Amino acid sequence: MRRPETGRAETAAPITTGRAETARSTTGRAEPGRTTTGLVIVVGDLVTDVLVEHDGPIQPGSDTAAAIRVSGGGQAANTAAWLASAGQPVTLVAAVGDDRAGRDRVAELAAAGVGDAIEVRPGAATGSVVVLTGAGERTMITDRGACLLLDPAHVTRAIAAAPPGSHLHLSGYPLLHAGSRPAGLAALAAARDHGLTVSVDAASAAPLRAAGPEVFLAWVRGIDLLSCNADEADVLAGPGDPATQAARLTDVVQHAVVKRGAGGAVWASRGGGSWSAPGVPVPMTDPTGAGDAFAAGLLRSWLAGDPPGTALAAGATLGAAAVQLLGARPAS
Repeated sequence: MRRPETGRAETAAPITTGRAETARSTTGRAEPGRTTTGLVIVVGDLVTDVLVEHDGPIQPGSDTAAAIRVSGGGQAANTAAWLASAGQPVTLVAAVGDDRAGRDRVAELAAAGVGDAIEVRPGAATGSVVVLTGAGERTMITDRGACLLLDPAHVTRAIAAAPPGSHLHLSGYPLLHAGSRPAGLAALAAARDHGLTVSVDAASAAPLRAAGPEVFLAWVRGIDLLSCNADEADVLAGPGDPATQAARLTDVVQHAVVKRGAGGAVWASRGGGSWSAPGVPVPMTDPTGAGDAFAAGLLRSWLAGDPPGTALAAGATLGAAAVQLLGARPAS
């Protein structure tokens, strides 16, 4: 930590073959999926998850029986942990408070093999999220805490120090909250300045809607890959089937992925390529972290040179592994 200075994969099926991916992105970098094999720098949130698994409806004003446990969470941290579990060199850039929770969260990631570029914010509390799960759905009640204090200069230094061939994966959460937005924008600028390829996860539909889809898309314009779930795609691309939504998003980014949960995912590339992969049918224990695991599997595969359909299937496989676990991280 650093203190501030002052089930089985199913074969992917192409929807249309389209034209092959362009050899260069709009920023002039070599396209990932062909040459990028180095470090993945994940920028975003590291929090404590309080997981509440209830069998029946919540009873307002009374008691509801539930199983409750505490673990590490945060979209960026979860993705980093799943990347490390898949053998991908990865470093997390995030902020925690100077408290027991922050120390525990950093120790968990170190044990998982995630590199540490985490800053400690004195006087702040580590972020926390209460995750209510039941009947295959989840609701999150969030206190972002120190996540909102992520220092843009710290982010810029971490990205500038990355070795050649590195990739930035940015959780959308820093962009979607005013306190952390300068750090999110600094990550995108530093990646552009230092020639990193870039992927962004759209994060969550409600704050996307509050920020404004046009504003968010302006922030991420020209990046290599944008990933969103069905609700986020509705906000960013408007109504339509997932393949149509993904194709619309390629007016802004090089490649777009729309996830459909158990229904799999679709990928569209600027120039017309489109691919799909089905979900992997497995018994569900807890959906928390499934999208983060999907992102890790997809990135690990694509950055290693696999084509989009194969990368989608890899994401679906890791996402299926996640839903069979309680909590958002790989089993230790």
